[in-house]
Amino acid sequence: MAGTDTGTDKGSDKGKLLLIAAGGTGGHMFPAQALAEAMLARGWRVKLSTDDRGARYAGGFPAAVQVEKVGSATFARGGIGAKLAVPFRIAGGVLGAVLALLRDKPAVVVGFGGYPTIPALSAAFLLRRPRMIHEQNGILGRVNQLFAPRVDRVACGTWPTVLPDGVEGIPTGNPVRATVRERAAAPYIPPGDYPMSVVVIGGSQGARILSDVVPAAFALLSDTLRANLRVAHQARDEDAERAAAAYAAAGIHAEIAPFFTDIPRRLSEAQLVISRSGASSVADISVIGRPSILIPYAAATGDHQTANARGLAEAGAAVVIPEKLLDPATLAGHMAAILDAPQAAETMAQNALAQGRPDATERLVALVEDLAGDLA
Repeated sequence: MAGTDTGTDKGSDKGKLLLIAAGGTGGHMFPAQALAEAMLARGWRVKLSTDDRGARYAGGFPAAVQVEKVGSATFARGGIGAKLAVPFRIAGGVLGAVLALLRDKPAVVVGFGGYPTIPALSAAFLLRRPRMIHEQNGILGRVNQLFAPRVDRVACGTWPTVLPDGVEGIPTGNPVRATVRERAAAPYIPPGDYPMSVVVIGGSQGARILSDVVPAAFALLSDTLRANLRVAHQARDEDAERAAAAYAAAGIHAEIAPFFTDIPRRLSEAQLVISRSGASSVADISVIGRPSILIPYAAATGDHQTANARGLAEAGAAVVIPEKLLDPATLAGHMAAILDAPQAAETMAQNALAQGRPDATERLVALVEDLAGDLA
C-alpha cells in the first residue's frame, strides 16, 4: 500500500492472511486490535493498514502484526489546496493497495472505519476479495456508509444500527479489551450507607461540559449521600483544577486525572457510572454490568452517541440525558434516584449485563473464518 511498510513481505509464510484497515481514533483501533490478537492465535498472518493518527494506537498490537501506513486523505481538514488533492491521494492509495493485494493476497479484508480503510476496501472490491466492515456505533461512519453495500458482511457493534436500504447487518457487539473481559459480570455492590464509588468518563471531545456540570450536580445531593461518595473523574488538564475546586467545595473526595489506566477495575467497583456514550464506553459498561447515566456528545457525527445509548436505555440499564437538557439540578435528580434506591440500582446493573457482548471478538472471528471458507 502507499506509505511506509514497517515489515517485510511474508507472502511465502504459512497461514492465511487477514488485512485489517482502520484509523483515526481508538474507537476504530481497539476492536481491530482485539480481532488481530484472536486471528494470530488461530495461526493467521495479520497486516494492519492505518495512517499516522491510527499508528499512535498500533503500539498495542502484537509485534507479529505487519503495520503499513497510508497517507491520510480527508476532506475535513486542511485548506482548499489540500481538499482538492484528496481525490488524487485516494486514487494513489487505491492503486498502491491493489498492487499490495496482488503481491500478497489476503484471504479476507476487514475495515473498521476511518479514511485509511478506503484504499484497502476499494482494492478488495476491485479484486473481488472477501471483505467485511465492522461499525462500532449505532450510525454508520462516512467511510462505512460508502462501503456497506459493497462488502460481503456488515458487522454491527451497536444494535440496532441504522443501515442503508437493502443492507443487512449482523449484530456482533464491540470487542472489549482483555482487562475488561477479566472484570466481566463482576459482582455488583448496590448503593448503601457506606463508601460508594462513582466513575465519571468525559472522553477527549466535549469533556468540558461534564467538568462544569457534574461537580455542581454532586453539590446538590443530600449531606448523607455526599459523605459516602468517592469520585473518579476523567477530565482534561485545562479543566482539572476547576473541577477539583468544585468537588472540594462540595466536601466530596474526588480523584481527577486526564486518563485512568485502570478504568476496568474502577468500573467494576462503581455503584454508578456517568459517561459519554461512545461505543467503547457503552461496551465496557455493558460487559461489566453497571448502572449508568449517559450524556451523548451532541457534536458526534450523525448524533451516533444517542444511537449508542439507546440499547441500554430501552433495557432499563441507563438514564440518557441529552446535552441540551443537561444541568446540575437535572443530573443530581437522576443521581439521587439511583444512589438512594439500592434495589433499582441492582436491577439496572443486571439489565446492563444482559446487554453486554463479552464474546464480540469471537463473533467477528467466526465471520472472518466464514468468509475465508467461502473463498476456499
